Amino acid sequence: MIRLATPDVDDTDIAAVVAVLRCGTLVQATRVREFERRAAAVIGAAEAVAVSNCTSALQLALLAIGVGPGDRVAVPSFSWPATANVVVLCGAEPVFVDIERETNGMDPDALEAAFATHDRIKAVLPVHAFGAMARMSAITTLAARHGAFVIEDAACALGAEREGRGAGTWGGIGCFSFHPRKAVTTGEGGVAVTADAAIARRIRALRNHGLDPDSATPEFIAPGYNMRLTEFQAALGLTQLAKLDRILEHRRRLARRYTELLAGAPVVTPAEPPGVRHVFQSYVVLLPCDLAPRRASLIATLRGRGVETTIGTHHLPLTTYFRQRYRYRPGDFPVTDDVFSRALTLPLHTGLAESDQVTVAEALRAAL
Repeated sequence: MIRLATPDVDDTDIAAVVAVLRCGTLVQATRVREFERRAAAVIGAAEAVAVSNCTSALQLALLAIGVGPGDRVAVPSFSWPATANVVVLCGAEPVFVDIERETNGMDPDALEAAFATHDRIKAVLPVHAFGAMARMSAITTLAARHGAFVIEDAACALGAEREGRGAGTWGGIGCFSFHPRKAVTTGEGGVAVTADAAIARRIRALRNHGLDPDSATPEFIAPGYNMRLTEFQAALGLTQLAKLDRILEHRRRLARRYTELLAGAPVVTPAEPPGVRHVFQSYVVLLPCDLAPRRASLIATLRGRGVETTIGTHHLPLTTYFRQRYRYRPGDFPVTDDVFSRALTLPLHTGLAESDQVTVAEALRAAL
């Protein structure tokens, strides 16, 4: 089976984890601090706070800026459920915003319409889908005009750029994932980055039971969570970050090869517009409109040919919880309706050989 994704783990990674396990200090110590320092440098941020996963980073980011009951947060309608779930878990209401086709990210025009029709939007939470950045210049301008704080869900976008500026550095907080499907992994794990030292301090307290991170003696200054990163995860993260440039260039090379192999096929391949650096956390094509209703059987057919594929991501307003709570229907988010129904993710990881890519392309053409 040609796998959809496999992490790039080698003997150096394994040795780093084993060394921590043997030393006996396993939770949030020197390696976590070094991982935070290194992640901040790679991303281009002043402060980085390592947490248990990107969902935790998003939730703590919202809590750190005071999002709670009575507030609204604008989120894209096309994303992994965590993007909207964290808003609800903070007691606030998500305001779904349709996406644009070019980036699969939040449409600034739709965001402007959301501001016009909803009051109390305290924050905007754009997502950099599949490793390509949303149009952050327009989004941050709109948010500033309406007094809304911007938190970037950059889970898939470590190393991505737009207009020479990295993912996670456009808003007040950026949140990244180190899940095994991402370019570099800590198994599970995430990080929140910011230029605001006060926000970083609040997130550090909230991740660790409300413990004051600057106090010489234990002092609990807020009700907090246990969302800490372990030392062995941080050790793995350090060796993984050391390979980031190589891994990203490999993924970009694989993406270019897929685009060549699929030239002339009846699918839309992902674009990389001028001024954008796509890091291809996923290589997602759009099927022909007439095949969208048969996508599930297409995925099964490809699996039968030894190729693992999946959907792009989720149409959040039409998932059971949000559909039932807010009475959303097909047609409310027309671009998301279309992209969600047609998106197909192909295998992409550093263990993928060129012969594997040929097999994937041939299997897809035959199945189509």
